[in-house]
Amino acid sequence: MDLARRAAELRDMLNRANHLYYVDAAPEMSDREFDRLLDELKEIEKKNPALLTPDSPTQRVGGAPIEGFEKVTHRVPMLSIDNSYNADDLRKFDLDVRKSLGRGEKISYTVELKIDGVSMSITYENGMMKVGATRGSGDVGDDVTHNLRTIGEIPLKLNTDTPPATFEIRGEVYMTRAELVRINRERTAGGKEKPYENTRNLSAGTLKLLDPKQSAKRKLRLFAYSAGVVEGLTIATQLELFDHLRKFGFPVNPHTAHFETMEEVIAHCNSWNEKRHDLPYDTDGMVIKVNDFAQRQRLGYTSKSPKWARAYKFEAEQAMTKLGSIELSVGKFGELTPVALFDPPVRLAGTTVSRASMHNASVVDQLDARIGDTVVVEKAGEIIPQVVKVVVEARTGKEKKLVWPKTCPVCGGPVEKYESASSYGYQCMDVGRCPAQSAQRLISFARRERMDIEGLGEEVAKQLVESELVKSVSDLYRLEKKQLLTLEGFANSKAQNLLDGIAASKDRGLARLLSALSIYSVGESMAELLTDTFSSMDDLFAASADELAKVKGFGPKRAESVHQFLHRPEGEKLITELKSFGLKMTQDKRAVPAGGTALTGKTFVVTGTLSGYGRKEIEDLIKNLGGKPTGSVSKKTDYLVAGEEAGSKLEKARELGVTVLTEAEFNKLIGK
Repeated sequence: MDLARRAAELRDMLNRANHLYYVDAAPEMSDREFDRLLDELKEIEKKNPALLTPDSPTQRVGGAPIEGFEKVTHRVPMLSIDNSYNADDLRKFDLDVRKSLGRGEKISYTVELKIDGVSMSITYENGMMKVGATRGSGDVGDDVTHNLRTIGEIPLKLNTDTPPATFEIRGEVYMTRAELVRINRERTAGGKEKPYENTRNLSAGTLKLLDPKQSAKRKLRLFAYSAGVVEGLTIATQLELFDHLRKFGFPVNPHTAHFETMEEVIAHCNSWNEKRHDLPYDTDGMVIKVNDFAQRQRLGYTSKSPKWARAYKFEAEQAMTKLGSIELSVGKFGELTPVALFDPPVRLAGTTVSRASMHNASVVDQLDARIGDTVVVEKAGEIIPQVVKVVVEARTGKEKKLVWPKTCPVCGGPVEKYESASSYGYQCMDVGRCPAQSAQRLISFARRERMDIEGLGEEVAKQLVESELVKSVSDLYRLEKKQLLTLEGFANSKAQNLLDGIAASKDRGLARLLSALSIYSVGESMAELLTDTFSSMDDLFAASADELAKVKGFGPKRAESVHQFLHRPEGEKLITELKSFGLKMTQDKRAVPAGGTALTGKTFVVTGTLSGYGRKEIEDLIKNLGGKPTGSVSKKTDYLVAGEEAGSKLEKARELGVTVLTEAEFNKLIGK
């Protein structure tokens, strides 16, 4: 047998089968037959390594894990696209395009579904896959070629005998909802792991795995929609590009369309507002592009986005249902949070919604929400469900107002009303004995950005409190393995992992400890500002409320909250106990260069996914260079650092005129 010829024959058959299965959705070969032929090819390549080629289907199953991600500089930046939210925005976009090109010029638009996935660049040289990279900052991304090779519908070799010298395709890597369900079913089978929340985050996480064999177990998909660097091929329009993409073997979304007028575009976008939920994958809008590439060249770009394209974001989906009941949950400060339970549950943005927080008594009163009311529910940003309106006209007279209890629904302790400048509500005053408060404080204490206790999630925290092994966070450091082994679901390894996580938390430092102690109005950023002035717990105890109030960003109310916590008997006892267990009660000073830096005194907000930094890593860097990272955009924000898939914070920054930096621009600012 001519093994070289047989190997080539097998590659052709298997690559064709992959294309028919993944791209055309018209398989001609059974899974058993595919596996038999793949095994035959593996055996030939194993015995004859010289016959192994880069486009062999055997390369999709994943090689050895890589040590880390290399950076890839995009020769053509991967820019973001400006958003629009209504028909008038699109009409203005059309008007701007026509003004720039000349009123008499013929213009047409392509319209594509905006797939909710991860933007990707894949470069082919002489027809062979060379490198695949994430969008990253737009200028620099991560090399994830090892994981892209495991995606069956991405050709390892362009399907042409005359490939261009260089052909860079851009597309969206995504995951179907069915695949998410399959993975979550396996993940939660043992009852130990939480399910993944959505397809987009899981797709991004899968691409960041170092071991391609693990990536291959998750069925990622791809739709190609654009091109970057192209050498050796002339393409005149988006429609022509789609034809080339299909010819070369890439899947192009079948629901792309082409229109001569903006009114047709608007009608098409509106038609997808409902039916998009029937698709097997998630979408969050439409993308409208000028079809002609020469016109695009004349229209040009802003520093952040092309002037010839616009993303149309779907309106927040709403549904009506009955407010079946209102459940009260108890927070770490004793606050009673009303949670609306819907009867029946409703479908919103592709998921079933059965409950939504109504935050506090003032929100319930503003809505005038009553049990039995017909209510309008929507998902803010297609993520967080909320009640936005009561349909008063639908009332029958049988609806009942929520009666706030005088005693805590969990511990029976006294409940009192509280008021602030903008809201009011009710809280359980039995701080020391309420198990619900204790559990929430324990959950907060163990959070990653605070004491980062591995193995101490929500369910374990509730177990520890309900079993009365932990009544205060200091009790964590008294736990013994034999006690943990009495709890349901705890075997030797789980118990030891938790104890190891608790031991490791002792060295987190004063700032993280202060943010973990549930001191009212003191989170991570405030705790770090506090420790910039008072670097030890002893210094804090010695400080008066007036001295604490002089800390930048504090003021009298927050200072009084800290002072009272430290000097009331319960607070003093807690700090004394934590000291006795060896927790670090000092904070290492951040080294800011003499004379400051370009970040000194500036306020930053970070949004989206960055290629070179984790969220905590970049925020720590900003602090170390004298800046202040915050979580929300306001007029006082100096800079917003926008990574891949930046969302509503980017829009707000633009509205307020806040300076927006790409990751590359941020690096330039700090001299990196």
